[in-house]
Amino acid sequence: MEKKLNAIDSEVNRKSLNEKRAKSLFVTGTGTDVGKTYITGLILKKLDMANCKAAYYKLAMSGNLRDKKGNLIPGDAKKVKELSGIKQDLADMCSYVYENAYSPHLASRIEGNPVDIRIADKEYENLLRKYDFVTLEGSGGITCPIRFDQEKIFLDDYVKYKNIPCVIVADAGLGTINYVELTCHYMETRGIKVKGIIFNNCVKGDVMHEDNLKMCEYLTGIKVIAKVSRGDKEINIDEELLKSLYE
Repeated sequence: MEKKLNAIDSEVNRKSLNEKRAKSLFVTGTGTDVGKTYITGLILKKLDMANCKAAYYKLAMSGNLRDKKGNLIPGDAKKVKELSGIKQDLADMCSYVYENAYSPHLASRIEGNPVDIRIADKEYENLLRKYDFVTLEGSGGITCPIRFDQEKIFLDDYVKYKNIPCVIVADAGLGTINYVELTCHYMETRGIKVKGIIFNNCVKGDVMHEDNLKMCEYLTGIKVIAKVSRGDKEINIDEELLKSLYE
C-alpha cells in the first residue's frame, strides 16, 4: 500500500499548491446498516440548503441493482442525491460499482474491475477542485477491505493517507457502547481524527438511548453532535458547527 500511495503523492505534488481545494469530511459507521447513507444525505442536504457547493463521493459501492439496459445503478449515491437535492452528476459520485452485496475486495474478485486507487484518487481530487465541501462515505466499517489481491488496500489506509477528518455514525440502540468505543479506539491508534459521533434511530425520551449517549461520550471523549430519529428529513446540527467538521 505504501508504494501505491507514494505514486499518488508524486502526482498530487505536481499540481499547483495555489489550486483551489474543497474541505472534506469522511462518514464512517460502527458497522454495516447503521444508516451512513441516510445520515450522509442529511448532511449534504443541510449544506445545500445553506447554499454551499457540496459534493458526495464513495470509493466503491456494492450491492447495486441494474437498470433495464443492464447498467449498474450506484444505489447509495442515488439515495444521497435524492435525499439531499444536490445537483452533482450521479456518475461523479462513485468510482467503482459492484452488483454483489459484499465488501469491494470480494465483489471485485467475483465480478472483476478491482479498485485502482490511483484512478479513484484522481476522481476524488477532481471533486476537491470543483466544490467547496466534499463528503466521503465509507463502505461498511472503517476497516473495510477495498482490495485484497496483489495489492492490499483497506478503507482506513486511504482515509489516513488523505488526512480526512471523520464522523462516526452509530445506531442509538443496544450494543452501541461497545461498537462506538472499539471504532473510536481503532481510529485513534491509526491516527485518524474523529470530530464527532452521530446517533441514528434515536427515540426521544428512551432511557437506554440517552444513557448510551452519555457512556459513549465518557468512554471516547468525543461529543455526540447530532441525534437523528427514524424518518427525520433534516439533521439537527448547527450550520457553522457542521462546516467546522470539514478540513
